[in-house]
Amino acid sequence: STPINTVIMFVPQQEAWIVERMGKFHRILEPGLNVLLPIVDRVKYVQSLKEIAIDVPKQSAITSDNVTLSIDGVLYLRILNPYHARMGEDPEAITQLAQTTMRSELGKMSDKIFRERSLNISIVDSINKASEAWGISCLRYEIRDIKLPSRVHEAMQMQVEAERRKRAAILESEGVRAAEINVAEGKRQSRILASEAQKQEEINRANGEAAALIAVADARAKGLRVVAESLLSKHGRDAASLAVAEKYVNAFENLAKENNTLIVPSNAADISAMVGQAMQIYKSLS
Repeated sequence: STPINTVIMFVPQQEAWIVERMGKFHRILEPGLNVLLPIVDRVKYVQSLKEIAIDVPKQSAITSDNVTLSIDGVLYLRILNPYHARMGEDPEAITQLAQTTMRSELGKMSDKIFRERSLNISIVDSINKASEAWGISCLRYEIRDIKLPSRVHEAMQMQVEAERRKRAAILESEGVRAAEINVAEGKRQSRILASEAQKQEEINRANGEAAALIAVADARAKGLRVVAESLLSKHGRDAASLAVAEKYVNAFENLAKENNTLIVPSNAADISAMVGQAMQIYKSLS
């Protein structure tokens, strides 16, 4: 229902009242205080200037690759010119325009390159070109529901599952590769550490053997020094003769244990002669 002419009219914000005078368009009342002539002026239409949401009925469309889609959406409009919106074409024509435009845009696409956002933009641009003369601006179009044939839906599900399996296989292979790299790196570090330990062990062993040889040489040198000092003493030669005799006897004893065949000097029984011969050799060397 439209407001009754009370001469003084108060128009709310975000509304535009279309006034006819004697059945002919007269003017549009802006928000605020307005004065009308009684009887001759009449408020014919009340037009809201707020954003309007219009349901676009569900309809079927065929894509470029002959796939049938069932789609519906919501159209968001705003009235820019109340006169053209009410006095021009039927406002319901915008719904018909949205349906035909949506069907036309879907016919240009295929299920492989279907992009909802690009479809929405294309529909809005097409509607705005046609509705400019109606004083209406299409703000946006949103797809509410899309239904595909069961076979196409199953094919898309299989494609999604295949893609997921592919990503899973790639991630698994990358994990295996990373694990093998880590194992190889661990083995390499282990070998490096083992070789370093072996090197240090050999260095320590060599240092120990060298120190042992030096210690043995020092001990032998000290022993020889003590022997030399003893030989220079008063009874040193007698002690040396006794030691040579003992070595002589021990040598023959060991030969007898190891082998039955013995090679002995002709005067083997003459120990004093053997000791004398040894002492003579010692004298010649000293």
